[in-house]
Amino acid sequence: MLGFLTLINSRGDFVYKIPEELAALGKERIDGYPVEGFVWGSGPENPAIMLVGEAPGENEIETGIPFTGRAGKELMASLESVGLVREDVYITSAVRSRPYKWGTKKKRNGEVIERKYNRAPTKKEIIAHAPILDTEIRDIHPPLIVTLGNVGLQRLIGPKAKVTELHGLLIETPILYWDDVNNCFKETDEVYHIFPTFHPASVFYNPPVRELKDEDWRRLKELLGKVE
Repeated sequence: MLGFLTLINSRGDFVYKIPEELAALGKERIDGYPVEGFVWGSGPENPAIMLVGEAPGENEIETGIPFTGRAGKELMASLESVGLVREDVYITSAVRSRPYKWGTKKKRNGEVIERKYNRAPTKKEIIAHAPILDTEIRDIHPPLIVTLGNVGLQRLIGPKAKVTELHGLLIETPILYWDDVNNCFKETDEVYHIFPTFHPASVFYNPPVRELKDEDWRRLKELLGKVE
């Protein structure tokens, strides 16, 4: 079994990082799919919570930091509302490379250009990077996993789960891990605490979600410290 790397940040906290060999395996497994780059998970070895998102976007690939840009600012505001900052939490995602699709954009001068747009990862792309998330969860053993959007939620508890139905609820459940030998997802023997909420970017394209998201974080604030 590969051992994780332990570093120390500017606050003196031990920082978790997956081994280089596992990152290389993830890049190899996803090679050939329409994705680009690779973003490492970020956070302490013993976080207050683990955040599981969807996949990096254009901003994240440029910075190499999970949740930057507008979605990152929205997430940081939510963390601040519960008394946390980025350095308190471990941030990761179902897929670590940016899934993209080609589209066209009209510039101000009328010129039409082709460019890459973000898209949701496919099941095969999620499977390609499944060992990374499985390892992070096993090594960090977070007291609470907050899923951001449907992709992170379904990766952990199954394709029938919907954030619109489960957001703001504390769920005690086994989670899914990828079994390479049998080529399928299986349930863990261990039970985890899962708290689903909306992806921070959802408030930009569906403004009414903001009120629901903010209420979820108010509930999360009440739960912090109560979950062992």
